[in-house]
Amino acid sequence: MDKIRLIDFEGRQVGIVSKKEGLELAEKNNLDLVEVAPDADPPVCRIIDYGKYKYSLDKKTKSGKKKQKNSGMKEIKMRPNIGEHDYNFKIKHLSNFLKDGNQVKITIMFRGREMNYIDLGRRLLERIIKDTNEIAKVIKEPKLEGRNMALVLMPK
Repeated sequence: MDKIRLIDFEGRQVGIVSKKEGLELAEKNNLDLVEVAPDADPPVCRIIDYGKYKYSLDKKTKSGKKKQKNSGMKEIKMRPNIGEHDYNFKIKHLSNFLKDGNQVKITIMFRGREMNYIDLGRRLLERIIKDTNEIAKVIKEPKLEGRNMALVLMPK
């Protein structure tokens, strides 16, 4: 394939020319000949400043990443014998995380003799499920993992 469809640096279509002519025209303007559509018949090439083109592509992808919403996993840790005020404070944070679109992992940590009272932790997690019923749904049911019991919620 010696013929290409050429588009000049101003965006005008030059027409079907040889590769050699395209390269000469690009060199004359101190620009690069870039193949834009290799699958077309004949292939489409454009005369552009390749460095500037790459820079604008990078800027476009970076600005797209900035606008992306990053919904991650947040974690809230508690103990089985948590006080009422502390519980309400943690629930308030949990609902804020859920409203922001994050998944939340609630971990109940057992230390020492608390391992004998795993049912307290399970009741606490069931209470959390009941209290956040309107705004959250359970992804991962309460499960004991070593000395911790975990539950994962996501926004409805």
